[in-house]
Amino acid sequence: MPYPHAGPTGLGQIAQQASQVLYQHRLVSTTLLHQLITPHHTRAEYLRRQLHTLRETGLAETVGRRISGQTELLWWLTEKGATAVESVGLLPQRPYRMTPEAALGPLQEHTLATVETGLAFVDWARRLGHECGPLDWSPETAHFYRDDSRPGAELSLVPDAVLNYVHTDKQARQRTLLTFFIEVDRTQMTIARLAQKLHAYAAYHDFAPQPPSGRGTKPGRRTAIPAWRYRYPAFPRLLLVLTGASESRLARRIADLCSLAASTPALTSSGVRAGVTTLAQLRELGPFASIFTPVTGPSEPTDAWLHPTTQTN
Repeated sequence: MPYPHAGPTGLGQIAQQASQVLYQHRLVSTTLLHQLITPHHTRAEYLRRQLHTLRETGLAETVGRRISGQTELLWWLTEKGATAVESVGLLPQRPYRMTPEAALGPLQEHTLATVETGLAFVDWARRLGHECGPLDWSPETAHFYRDDSRPGAELSLVPDAVLNYVHTDKQARQRTLLTFFIEVDRTQMTIARLAQKLHAYAAYHDFAPQPPSGRGTKPGRRTAIPAWRYRYPAFPRLLLVLTGASESRLARRIADLCSLAASTPALTSSGVRAGVTTLAQLRELGPFASIFTPVTGPSEPTDAWLHPTTQTN
């Protein structure tokens, strides 16, 4: 989706766009910034100059990628840079601030994998004539709910990202806004724990807070509305994207997850539509190829619509 590119004053347009992307996604490599912001440029030299301007003015800082040392720089906004972006008022404010310790921390690769997942959607939207831009996904947005299995507990569902995508069917002259919950799995957790995330989505789907009763409210009209309906016109499809291991190991992990979900009544009866794929397949074939294995139900691969049969682009 197109966005105005105003940003911290005194900077070039590319630097302004980079500062917005860094504010939204927290930690991004030079390569990913190049693919998100300046894909039409064969080389990234101009972008690098703009990024170094951000660093020289105290708006951004860098760390080396843990798995490759200083050969690949990762960029993040300083407090000054985040405040400058917030002062423009184009993006929802985020309380999180990146620090040198966090940028070098154990979640570095997970953060980058989430950005790579968003980039795959952006890249394929460009190829297919759909709409999805560098700011069309938001990381770690909290969704509060309660679960009958844990009475009294205030729970929070925090997807790795909530991504908005406009699918355009030119033949039918139809545009459809799709919203996805994105969960990125780097094989760092057990299958049981990954399945617990599915339980959280099912509980959030079913959570309907009771409306307050009042003198003028008739008992028969106090209908509980699912909490998600206050945020989304339809419950977002859940896409699990696996990476961080060989394709054969990821295939076994997908099979194990689907097997565990199939034996769990709370998941098989849930209204959540969920599919799982690998980041490599998402990059290579795109979200509207038959790359997603439904977590429950028929095992026939489908696309990001998560219909039983694949739709045409």
